[in-house]
Amino acid sequence: MKKQYKKTLLACYLGFVTQAISANFAPLLFITFYKTFNISFSELALIPTCFYITQIIVDFVCTKIVDKIGYRISIIVSEITSALGLIGLAFLPNLLPSPFMGIIICTIIYAVGSGLIEVLCSPIIEACPFENKDGMMSLLHSFYCWGAVGVILLSTIFFTIFGLDHWRILSCIWALIPLYNVYNFATCPIEPIVEDGKGMTMKELFKTNIFWLLIILMICAGSSEAVIAQWSSAFAESSLNISKSIGDLVGPCGFAFFMGLSRVLYVKFNNKIDLKVFMVFSGLMCFCCYLLAGLATTPLLGLIGCMLCGFSVGIMWPGSISISSSILPKGGTTMFALLALAGDLGASIGPAIVGNISQIMADNLQFGILSGIGFPIILAISAFAIKKWQQRNLVNHSDLELK
Repeated sequence: MKKQYKKTLLACYLGFVTQAISANFAPLLFITFYKTFNISFSELALIPTCFYITQIIVDFVCTKIVDKIGYRISIIVSEITSALGLIGLAFLPNLLPSPFMGIIICTIIYAVGSGLIEVLCSPIIEACPFENKDGMMSLLHSFYCWGAVGVILLSTIFFTIFGLDHWRILSCIWALIPLYNVYNFATCPIEPIVEDGKGMTMKELFKTNIFWLLIILMICAGSSEAVIAQWSSAFAESSLNISKSIGDLVGPCGFAFFMGLSRVLYVKFNNKIDLKVFMVFSGLMCFCCYLLAGLATTPLLGLIGCMLCGFSVGIMWPGSISISSSILPKGGTTMFALLALAGDLGASIGPAIVGNISQIMADNLQFGILSGIGFPIILAISAFAIKKWQQRNLVNHSDLELK
């Protein structure tokens, strides 16, 4: 029975690869945009902010329409819009009077696809009859990391061989992956996450006290991850004075590799580890990594901080989803959409804080990175509080009563 879902797995894996392309390709070009189009750091900060705000809007809309139009149509739309945004990025900045507006428009288009992928792929896999759901969720999200590694590594090789001036061609090449994945999602089996009409409504979720703590967990997970993911390339290039090729390989690429590694290792050892405890230690480790990157006096220490930060944040996003699914198994599409919304909210707040603080401090990105240390600490406190809540209540999650 499980063999027929291998195509579903492949489609969702490539869906997260597509999301990795959407989230990580443009940040590799921040300094190129800065020099070519004369776009300031504060304006560059708006690119990831618009990306995640668009995803937030999509997340909210999904709570209303996905169950009505169906998962298959929605996820196919995600691949089409992702491809259109990447293709548009190659042309619109030069066609419009304002290159910055061209970049923003394309960012919004592929962010629609990314938002749909984020909301839909997790429940699609959750609904499949796999054992070890926590491990499968972590493995699924690891493909975002491997996609990010691939984008950064292959883009760096491309730029080294053909030059940065040909980044528009590469943007079109990356669009081929979501175009191919349209076929996979059109033909793979997709099961409903809960029976029709039996999922929790938004009102019911909002009345559940523990749900708000889960939301805080997701906000901090999104921010802790996005700050380094979005700014590490520019951070290595401008603050650590490292060449773009080396900076991308050991900065964002190293970050993504260690993030993926932590997710794969969790698949292997998750039966021996309490997920909430793991999240607490991940938050504390992330705090230390932010300090290392923000206070480093040598490029080597700064890059080590960025890379190890990837390992520390690896389990945060999928772990938050798994904890939520186990506590609220009838949350349904609405819960997954609201969790994604919370994660995207954090992912928009964190990079925006870094960009604006850096601008205030005379384009000092290292000081900007340091300004994000509060989020992993709040995450660790939230994970600890959730564990204590479960210990106090000792309830069967399937019979959880609304408070």
